[in-house]
Amino acid sequence: METTAKRLTLLLTFASIGVSASTLLASTLDDCIAIALRANPDVRAATERVQAARAALNEARSAYYPMLGGSATYARTDNPPQAFMMMLNQRSVSLQSDFNNPPDTDNIALGLGLKYRLFDFGRRSLDTAMARDGAAISQLVLQGLQNDLIHQVTRGYYSVLQASAYVAVQEESVQTLQESLRVANERVKAGGAVQTDVLNLEVQLAQANEDLIRARNGVRLALAVLNTAIGSNLVGTVDMPAAVDLPADRPPEREDPAVLQNRPELEAARKGATVQQAAVQKARKQYWPTLNAFGSVDWNSDVSSDFERSYLVGVMAEVDLFDGFRRRSATAGAQAQARAAEAEVSKAANSLALDLTAASIQAGEAWERLEVARKSIANAEEALRITRERYQQGVANLPELLTAQVGLTGTRARNVAARYDCLTALSNLQRARGELVRKYAAKE
Repeated sequence: METTAKRLTLLLTFASIGVSASTLLASTLDDCIAIALRANPDVRAATERVQAARAALNEARSAYYPMLGGSATYARTDNPPQAFMMMLNQRSVSLQSDFNNPPDTDNIALGLGLKYRLFDFGRRSLDTAMARDGAAISQLVLQGLQNDLIHQVTRGYYSVLQASAYVAVQEESVQTLQESLRVANERVKAGGAVQTDVLNLEVQLAQANEDLIRARNGVRLALAVLNTAIGSNLVGTVDMPAAVDLPADRPPEREDPAVLQNRPELEAARKGATVQQAAVQKARKQYWPTLNAFGSVDWNSDVSSDFERSYLVGVMAEVDLFDGFRRRSATAGAQAQARAAEAEVSKAANSLALDLTAASIQAGEAWERLEVARKSIANAEEALRITRERYQQGVANLPELLTAQVGLTGTRARNVAARYDCLTALSNLQRARGELVRKYAAKE
């Protein structure tokens, strides 16, 4: 009952972020990636930052619209100047009244004001362009995060399959040792072997069982790591495939540097440099005046009479004549930030080029290791078969049999490691090329 309630809670949680129940129950790599792109907390946070950047863009665009405001005030006074101005706005001033000793005067003032910037030498357009580039940078940061996340999920998925394959290797090793133990017992009964052979095989079998326990726990740990990367606890090994096919073609020995243009990190660095260049232009335009139009409509009344209306319209130009060298310092700071952003572009390009080179070398090395492992496993299986037959015939001794057995187990383990290391390295190469986010995130 508790398990059912927990699963229902998780289903409701993921339904709130748009993940279907059928997807949650699947265990393919594509489904795991699809869940991660929606459920991973880092992706969700980055997605919200994209929305915040788009809201900032709309905020910058609002400078092109007029500003309209309203006010409502009630006041009561016997201060002569203020009382006179209240009565004047109410059109109720009498020359026969005593202006020095006015009675208590009430005033209800309603106002509606309008302000619109007519011209500012392009500051609003720069603010809008900077906000637009800022939104683009947030989107590129999200894509870079998705690119890395897809690889992390892929690596975690292959780690689960690799750990499961290790379990199969250890189980086969246990079965082989059990068969060797059976043969040894028969030889002991027939007088063709000594009891120490049986004891040594039992020790080896116990060691193999311990390795099997560790391998099974390794599956659980790998699955926990995968679920952490995905952001859910609903992925299991029940429906996972026993193995994954490798690509037929070997990865190229050298990568084309032009593929780095696909990396969102590089494009984000370039957008950042563009933003800083715009900031320099904006700082320089602070020396120029702004031209604003304004207008207002006011209604004034005491409590007992109708409202009297008045209006005010005008145009105003503003410019700072001296600001304590604030604009000069702002311009110098913006220029320094622009130079720093250009340096960041070079740094990003160099870092991504090194990342691509390292990923290419690792993929080539993993492919070569896999080719070696493929050839050695057949030899190890044949060596064990021959040694077992010779042991049954009394020609080979127990150390030779154990050596062949350990050699086959180690070869199979290395073959499993080489296979999934190769798959992981190929995924890492796709990440370094910037292909993963284009392949998967576009579907989302």
